[in-house]
Amino acid sequence: QVRLVESGGGLVQAGGSLRLSCAASRRTFMGWFRQAPGKEREFVAAIGWSGGSTYYADSVKGRFTISRDNAKITVYLHMNSLKPEDTAVYYCAADSVGSRWRRGIENLENYDYWGQGTQVTVSS
Repeated sequence: QVRLVESGGGLVQAGGSLRLSCAASRRTFMGWFRQAPGKEREFVAAIGWSGGSTYYADSVKGRFTISRDNAKITVYLHMNSLKPEDTAVYYCAADSVGSRWRRGIENLENYDYWGQGTQVTVSS
């Protein structure tokens, strides 16, 4: 079992920055997803067990950075140059097996534990 607790959401103006945190109960492959009102949950970024491998959706590449502090068992999502279309509830997710993500990193079904979500609102 993996417990996940997100924090760091809030309201920011377009062009601003936020950092989301996800504290986990143990280290495993982790991802961030987001869900805007009326839309399906979508992949944002993911990071390997050691932190050496990172993956991004095209929509956030170059603006968002995923990282992890394994001593704290915490994964971060650094979000820069935020746009109104980034407004969503952001969820961290864990692949507790550590290999399911290879079936499709963007596929929600490959992540078996989810956090409660944190709201990010970007005003224009």
